[in-house]
Amino acid sequence: MIIKNRAELATTVLRKQALAIIEAGIRRVLPTTIMKSAVGYSPASRALTVADATYSVARGRLFVVGGGKAAGLMAEALEDVVPPQDIAAGLVICKSQDYKTSKSEVVAAGHPIPDRRGVNAVIRMLGLKQKYNIGGDDVLIALISGGGSALMVCPADGVTLNEVQQATRLLLASGAEIAEVNTVRKHLSRVKGGRLGGYFAPAIVVSLILSDVVGNDLSVIASGPTFPDPTTFADAYEVLARYGLLDQVPPGVTRVLVDGCRGRVAETPKRLSNCRHHIIGDNRLALEAMQQKAKRLGFSVYIVTDEQRGDTATVARSHAGEILASKHTGYNALIIGGETTLKLPDAAGRGGRNQHYAATSLLAMRDYPGQWLVASIGTDGSDFLPDVAGAIVDNNTLAQTRAMEIIVEPYLGRYDSNTLLARLGNTLVVTGDTGTNVGDVVLYLLE
Repeated sequence: MIIKNRAELATTVLRKQALAIIEAGIRRVLPTTIMKSAVGYSPASRALTVADATYSVARGRLFVVGGGKAAGLMAEALEDVVPPQDIAAGLVICKSQDYKTSKSEVVAAGHPIPDRRGVNAVIRMLGLKQKYNIGGDDVLIALISGGGSALMVCPADGVTLNEVQQATRLLLASGAEIAEVNTVRKHLSRVKGGRLGGYFAPAIVVSLILSDVVGNDLSVIASGPTFPDPTTFADAYEVLARYGLLDQVPPGVTRVLVDGCRGRVAETPKRLSNCRHHIIGDNRLALEAMQQKAKRLGFSVYIVTDEQRGDTATVARSHAGEILASKHTGYNALIIGGETTLKLPDAAGRGGRNQHYAATSLLAMRDYPGQWLVASIGTDGSDFLPDVAGAIVDNNTLAQTRAMEIIVEPYLGRYDSNTLLARLGNTLVVTGDTGTNVGDVVLYLLE
């Protein structure tokens, strides 16, 4: 069972159905499922196949590197496809190291704020090249997923980990889109923005990617450690200027970016002839699995979009407005995927974008004439807070606010959705670390 507190949450038929639909979506994008369907290996010819591409390891060795929230389970699943004796060595970085691998070491590090464990792990990962004298006949499998930007941290020369941490906190609270955040991250790193892939040249680097980014932009997912970077130091500097952060980030950050703009620091690579890339799972896969499950439960289902983005509350109110205006007449199940953003005040409360989406929907859906339910869930199991995946609310939750004489607006105003939902009860969804990450999924069920 993916949702750990399902018994607590399943208080109505509609809720039971919603939880089953959400679990179907997350289960479809677990690496144990995806890796076995996307990757093949022939021990006899020592050939790796991904989609319609084949990579021969007959003259060299196979190594595994990478990072992200799904990297641990991807490494575990890979060893079910490739015999461990055919893997020379490997190291991937994840939020947890509780995975069963024999050749690819899984190292835990900090997320969403990077930590010293991540730095040490990346240094060890880079050390594989010298330790094993990795060369042109060798093949590296890079297991990449969302979350890799924080987990694979290795500050560039001239900037410290503490300065990167401070800049990360400011960027995540600024309301900047993930592509903008990662533009800055790439130019403060030794491995992001294609530098990891370039470092292991001339070996062929084959990236297997689980995407949590709207539009599957390979340069943005985990800050594109093996993909050519289209952004520049000037772009990174402009992001800080756009969000009023130039005077707030540590001096070392602006100094590195200015030096880069003036040509004193080498740009991120714009071409990587040794790198290959395969997206093996994304948000759309989860949405389609949810759609199929909802249909089997008797719902008329419509996938509204798999590219949801923008301010969390604005998006939640917009979708509620469309429902109240009967835009989706004929459908009683609406499914949405993507990732919204929050711009937090200085004294923000506890919560995450999915909890804020659900809390906002309490008021946005209050004029719906029948039964309704809204669930907003992070497929990785962590909605900023590590022990909460998201939330589920319905017309009964709204009635509970009235019975308890709770005024919702102040909680929304101070971005304290977790406190509100915990007080109401039967709303916070707990999955633990799912071992995958393809962004967020939102489900509306209507009667």
